[in-house]
Amino acid sequence: MRIRLAVFTTRAVNATSRRLGRGRGTVADPQLLQHLTASRQVALVTGTNGKTTTTRLLAVALGAGGAKVVSNETGSNMPPGHVAALARDRRAPLAVLEVDEIYLPRVLAATKPAAVVLLNLSRDQLDRTNEVRMVSGHWRAALAAAPHTTVVANADDPLVVWAAGAAAQVRWVGAGLRWQLDAVGCPSCEGRIAFDATGSWACVTGCGFARPDLVVTLSTGPDGTGRAQTSGDASSTTYRGEWADGRSEPIRLLLPGRFNHSNALMAAVAAEAMGIAVAGGLAAMADVDEVAGRFTTRLVSGVRTRLMLAKNPAGWSELLDLVGKDEGPIVISINARTADGADPSWLWDVPFERLGSRVVVATGDRCRDLSVRLHYAGVAHVMEVDPLAAVRIAHDHDHGDGAPVDVIGNYTAFDELLRASVSPRVGS
Repeated sequence: MRIRLAVFTTRAVNATSRRLGRGRGTVADPQLLQHLTASRQVALVTGTNGKTTTTRLLAVALGAGGAKVVSNETGSNMPPGHVAALARDRRAPLAVLEVDEIYLPRVLAATKPAAVVLLNLSRDQLDRTNEVRMVSGHWRAALAAAPHTTVVANADDPLVVWAAGAAAQVRWVGAGLRWQLDAVGCPSCEGRIAFDATGSWACVTGCGFARPDLVVTLSTGPDGTGRAQTSGDASSTTYRGEWADGRSEPIRLLLPGRFNHSNALMAAVAAEAMGIAVAGGLAAMADVDEVAGRFTTRLVSGVRTRLMLAKNPAGWSELLDLVGKDEGPIVISINARTADGADPSWLWDVPFERLGSRVVVATGDRCRDLSVRLHYAGVAHVMEVDPLAAVRIAHDHDHGDGAPVDVIGNYTAFDELLRASVSPRVGS
């Protein structure tokens, strides 16, 4: 009776919060987590970048089997958010939960998941989050105590490999790791990790810590010689999952970028571990055109914009590969509030030089910090504190080709712009 009352109260508070516009309703008693997942098959998704997208893609893939899936689609990825999501639908037999990196051990112990997806580890919000080597160690200890969980791990990230190496069941995926600067220290012997041109890696001391044999890898399809390519984000690129057992599956997404195709491959492998055929899971993902507002085209101050989120050097590096060669103006909005991390010094690790000849409008609470960084990157830019005014300025610099203005923000900056936007169908 106490559990039922707590669930009822959680649902009522969440619904009231949403109706009053006070939030999305994700406050609840985290002690309910174990009870609410006891009769479900659960998958957990964690990592520094790509959690929200991979969670959405995995939920869609699992739903391809016909079963109902519940997920914390709002991105509230700590135990209260998990409880709130699970309480909304107690009948769904499947649950896919995005989990904050720090909370994985706690959520893993409470939910006893069928699968855990480990994407990557890099610096993010260091005023709140532990050093990444410590996070990897916490994951390792937790996974060692979960013998019945299948771990789907990015074998290209040494910190992920260290964590997953203690698990009883691992499916190693060559998902890629373009940002390697946070993974150069060997967690096994304190030596140095060396990466080669193919993305393979090993500790130079000879301690034996090296990239494991892959179950599947992400490729960009066969070139003229029949060999798999390893790079490229052009819209014509065909991404594939190449399995060690000879299978090859195309990955066709509406979401742009190599990193999103990498997320899809990780989700497909996890779905297969939970009984969904890879082809069916990937086919279901193909219809996803946005995730929590990311990559969607909306109207901001009457201007058609493509909204994107990046929050740390690794994420920015991936996103700048996608947009750096485009033309036209781009708005970058940076805040340093609690959800963003109070220290914006990470801006100096972002390769803004890749923006090349694009005109940038710097905005947000920390637009002056951003302006200094862009100056030293040699990027032409203007500064405007108000994000909505910044979008209008970018529109005035438009080349007239009718393309939407690219707008990239970190957490709270992105959320502000998303809340201020409307659907083009409504605003036109």
